[in-house]
Amino acid sequence: MGRETYYHVGSREFELAEVKLLVDAIQSSKFITQTKSRELIGKIKGFVSEHQGKTLQRQVFIDNRVKTMNESVFYNVDEVYTAINENKKIRFKYYKWDINKKLVARRNGEWFVLSPWGLTWVDENYYMIAYDDWDGKVKSYRVDKMMRISITDEKRTGQKEFKEYDMANISKATFGMYGGPKKKVKIQFENSMCGVFLDRFGKDITFRPVDENHSEFYVDVNVSQHFFGWLFGMGPKVKLVGPEEVVDQLKEYVAEYTKSMK
Repeated sequence: MGRETYYHVGSREFELAEVKLLVDAIQSSKFITQTKSRELIGKIKGFVSEHQGKTLQRQVFIDNRVKTMNESVFYNVDEVYTAINENKKIRFKYYKWDINKKLVARRNGEWFVLSPWGLTWVDENYYMIAYDDWDGKVKSYRVDKMMRISITDEKRTGQKEFKEYDMANISKATFGMYGGPKKKVKIQFENSMCGVFLDRFGKDITFRPVDENHSEFYVDVNVSQHFFGWLFGMGPKVKLVGPEEVVDQLKEYVAEYTKSMK
């Protein structure tokens, strides 16, 4: 009898469909930068065969979805979890967008010292839930706007307040622009509101000054009740100015909403 050679293929931890699911989750996550997304997807390919990896690569793409610009956010999450496990407060600088699309420190660059109690992922962004001794409240903070995080030696406070905090408050404030026809709309806003739009649509939008305190921009959105509710919820500092038919739809939405509240 001739010599026969046998090969054994060990079972893999993940099926191809499961790996594709992980890839989709990474791609759609705003809190993971494009650079980190590509790095993670490259590592995940190691869970499938070389042939499957090539097939997977053909479906992998990083499109122009809005992604965070803060590369350190991936490690900020780990730092916050460590502080929670060690029952310690954290210190960090907190930033916001200005009209020039630059991140500027809040509170004139003062340090935020807070007691972290949880992390939640809402609308594809990570939020830290923390107690602020300064005004005795539990608040949410966008993790990708937190920089230079460090763990202090102080023990956390606010346990009672956190237990009474409604975590659903965060998700109630979010929306998805889905359903309805896609339209290019024109929005005018008070410059202090610019960060809201940069977070939602990314830095590729172009702001045009209207006057010293106001600007405007064009953006493609799916015109829906969700969009109108989001826009209306920002109050008088934001105004939809075009196209005319979408402005009329917004007026109808506001009229119906006002009527239902009576």
